[in-house]
Amino acid sequence: MVMHAGQLDVTVELVEGLIRSQFPEWGGLAVRPVPSHGTVNALFRIGDELVARFPILPGDAAAVRAELEDEADAARRLRRISPYPTPEPIAIGAPGLDYPQPWSVYSWIDGTIAYDADVAGSTAFAEDLARFVLALRAEPTEGRVFTGTWRGGVLTSQDESVADGLERSRGMIDVDGLARLWADLRTTERTEPDAWTHRDLMPGNLLVKDGRLAGVIDVGTFTVSDPAMDLQPAWNLLDPTAREAFRKALGSDDAEWRRGMGWSFAQAIGCLWYYVETNPVMSRTAHHTLTALLKAA
Repeated sequence: MVMHAGQLDVTVELVEGLIRSQFPEWGGLAVRPVPSHGTVNALFRIGDELVARFPILPGDAAAVRAELEDEADAARRLRRISPYPTPEPIAIGAPGLDYPQPWSVYSWIDGTIAYDADVAGSTAFAEDLARFVLALRAEPTEGRVFTGTWRGGVLTSQDESVADGLERSRGMIDVDGLARLWADLRTTERTEPDAWTHRDLMPGNLLVKDGRLAGVIDVGTFTVSDPAMDLQPAWNLLDPTAREAFRKALGSDDAEWRRGMGWSFAQAIGCLWYYVETNPVMSRTAHHTLTALLKAA
């Protein structure tokens, strides 16, 4: 289903043609679409060990290429410091045939996404998540600071988008209660510096095997930002018991925890209404997150 205006159409036949023309060494491998609840890329398996990622939002080819190169650099750094498997960048493809912009190929990591695994109440899984987050925070930032426009700087930068999301979500959730909660969260104190963060720890980006964390994917947002950005799973996935285990393992103080609530809120309120028809899983996850935040406040 089309999620965005102007979204690019990527088919198996298109992917097969691009692979044959640009990476003939993979031309004999089967190409299969990967069902995904993601909102930025169309995914296709290439054989058993590779996955191709095709941006579905139109963009300037040179700018998209630069973004993919930055993502690959970030993925290499994350792969080096993560205690769990993360994707390895393999190649960047060029525009061709009926696809107008660059695309990327990464290593495939096996596992069941957390959406489909029964781990919401697992304290062991929560502790695995904390181990991942702490490993990222331990990496020296070498003076880097957050400079992006997406979530990760200060919560008040999200005021406009939150207000828009609240207005568009009327009739879907307790908007008045959420407005009061945002007013309380938005100016939460922060004293700690930026740290390395994944910034998109949604259930679809967490892989599970035998009830434990088996990998973290969709690593293109990895950068330095407010360390509270990576508290998202506390509300988008974990139940109260596992949530408390996650917090204890991280050692989060009240201010960091409440900023984590704020960042989770800002992400969810934009997804709730936007994806209600085009990506129901994302919308339901947003509703789950916002409801958990209201109960926890």
